[in-house]
Amino acid sequence: MSGAAEYLRLDEDALLAQCDVHVYKSSGPGGQHRNKVSSAVRLRHRPTGLTVHGDDSRSQHDNRRLAVRRLRMELACRLRSNLDAPAGPPPALAECLFVPRGARAGAAAKRLAIGRKNERFWTVAAVLLDALEAFEGRLADAAGWIGISTSNLTSVLESDRHLLAAAQAIRRRHGHKPLQ
Repeated sequence: MSGAAEYLRLDEDALLAQCDVHVYKSSGPGGQHRNKVSSAVRLRHRPTGLTVHGDDSRSQHDNRRLAVRRLRMELACRLRSNLDAPAGPPPALAECLFVPRGARAGAAAKRLAIGRKNERFWTVAAVLLDALEAFEGRLADAAGWIGISTSNLTSVLESDRHLLAAAQAIRRRHGHKPLQ
């Protein structure tokens, strides 16, 4: 399997072209319309074998978008690639680093700020997890490579429950305590 970066840089249509799309009727809440119309969407990403679904809405289009977002999340959380440590963080991550006003020179002055709704979130998350894996689960080393503080890295990892679970799995695999 390949790393997530090559898949995460694709737009929605290109990513969907790599998937088997299955539309089906879903049970559950949503009233009679949900049970009569095939609105649920299941995607199977052929290159990786990952399967995700979207069935939260009555709209097939909304469910397709939701399934693509979930596929991006699964790609970022499950696929690891090797980092080129001397090269430093890739451009997708470097674009999200900033120096806060009033920061002292010499300290780890850069901060990583990216929200979960940002379209680059899962691309950045994949790099963070790749860094954590490359440094065998050591937060301080991964944060140092990125150029941010350990607490900043921890807060980004904790911003999404799936991202946190993937980070915890990496740390556990390398014999470290879970993040608090």
